Amino acid sequence: MKKALVTGADGFIGSHLVEMLVSRGYEVTALAQYNSFNYWGWLEDVACRDAIKVVSGDVRDPHFCKAITKGQDVVFHLAALIAIPYSYVAPDSYVDVNVRGTLNICQAAKENGVARVIHTSTSEVYGTAQYVPIDEKHPLQPQSPYSASKIGADAMAMSFYNAFGLPLTIARPFNTYGPRQSARAVIPTIISQIAAGKKQIKLGDVSPTRDFNYVTDTCRGFIALAECDAAVGQTVNIGSNFEISVGDTLNLIKKIMQSDVEFITDEARIRPEKSEVFRLWCDNGLIRSLTGFEPQYSIEAGLQETVEWFLAPANLAKYKPDIYNV
Repeated sequence: MKKALVTGADGFIGSHLVEMLVSRGYEVTALAQYNSFNYWGWLEDVACRDAIKVVSGDVRDPHFCKAITKGQDVVFHLAALIAIPYSYVAPDSYVDVNVRGTLNICQAAKENGVARVIHTSTSEVYGTAQYVPIDEKHPLQPQSPYSASKIGADAMAMSFYNAFGLPLTIARPFNTYGPRQSARAVIPTIISQIAAGKKQIKLGDVSPTRDFNYVTDTCRGFIALAECDAAVGQTVNIGSNFEISVGDTLNLIKKIMQSDVEFITDEARIRPEKSEVFRLWCDNGLIRSLTGFEPQYSIEAGLQETVEWFLAPANLAKYKPDIYNV
C-alpha cells in the first residue's frame, strides 16, 4: 500500500481523486484548507471518509508543508486558487497560493525524500490556441493573472526536477467537469440555473471552444502519470482530443434536461477581449504513449452523469443559481 498526500483534497477534482486512490488501495492523507468551522469541503460528501486521514492547513506555510509530506510516497499537489474572474480582483493572492504554495510543497517533498510528485497545471497556460490540437510544446500565454500564476507555479515545480532531481511530473488537465464542480464554471452554472426553474440563463461568451473532460477521466490520468516512471521530468496533457464550443455544450445540456430555456448575454460574465481564451483542443498523444490512457467518457455520457448529480435536491441545495460566482 502506497501512502499518498492530496493537497486541495477538499475541492472538486481533489475529492474525486481521493476516492479513486482509496479504491485502488492507497493510504490517503487529504489536505483541506484550514477554517475555524473544521469544514472539509467536498470531503464531507465522499463515501470513503472513514478510510482517509483529513488534515487542515494551508500550503502557504512552508513548515506545515514539511510536516504533512513526511513519510509520503507520492504527493498530488492540487491546492490552488483557480477562478479566472477572481484573479482580476485579487491577483496577489494567486501568487501566494499558486506559486509560493507550489514552492513550499516541492521544497518539503525534496527534503523529505518523497518518491513522486504530481503537480497540477491547467490548459489555461496555453491561452488561445496558436495551433490545434495543442501539444505540450505549444507556447505559454499569460492571458489572466490566474494563468500567469500557474505558468509561474509550473516553472517553479520543474525547476526542482532540473536543479535537485525531484521526481516530479506536471499534469496539465484541460477543462474538467462533473459532480461537485464549483459554481464559477460554465457547466454547473447552466445546470443549476435550469434545475432551479430559470427561464432565462445568464452567460458570457458562448463562442469559445473547449476540450471538456469528465472528472473520472482526469483522475485516471493523474494516477496513470503517478505510476509511470517514464513521466518523471515531463509535462503531460490530460484531455480528450475532442473540441466543442461552449454554445454547443449548453445545447447538449438543454437536450438532456429537456429544457427550452433561453440564453442571454450578461456583460459582467464576459472576460476582457485579450484575456478570453477562445480555443482549447488537447493533443493527448503523449499521455497515451506513456501510459496507454484513453478517456472513457464521451461528452454526452459525462454530461448525463453530471446532470443527474445536480438534480438530487441535496446537491442542488449547495449552489446559489441567482448569484454570479466569480
